[in-house]
Amino acid sequence: MKTRVLLAVALAVAFVGTSSYQAAQESKPKYTIKEVMKIAMKGGLCKKVAGGSASKEEKEQLVALFTALTQNKPPKGDEKAWKKRTEALLKAAKAALEGDAKAGKALQKNANCGSCHKMFKG
Repeated sequence: MKTRVLLAVALAVAFVGTSSYQAAQESKPKYTIKEVMKIAMKGGLCKKVAGGSASKEEKEQLVALFTALTQNKPPKGDEKAWKKRTEALLKAAKAALEGDAKAGKALQKNANCGSCHKMFKG
């Protein structure tokens, strides 16, 4: 009887530990801020999507990149302001993916590198 109880406790602890590890892995952003900047901004993907010449796959990639950006923490500055700005970028990218004609202007407006770097870049 005592062995069964110990076995049950051990299994429960192992399950909780595994679940916690999986949850931590799932909440970890797929891309770092540096990777997002390299591909989306410096690499020109955001500009291409905003200009209307991006493929569906490229639009999907931009949504994935900006999703990761919202999940990252800013190196400096207010986290609420970071969330607001990154979510605006994500919203515009999703609108572009859905074919919204106004999405390009929204992306251009929200992809203001200088103002973000002043507030958040470490």
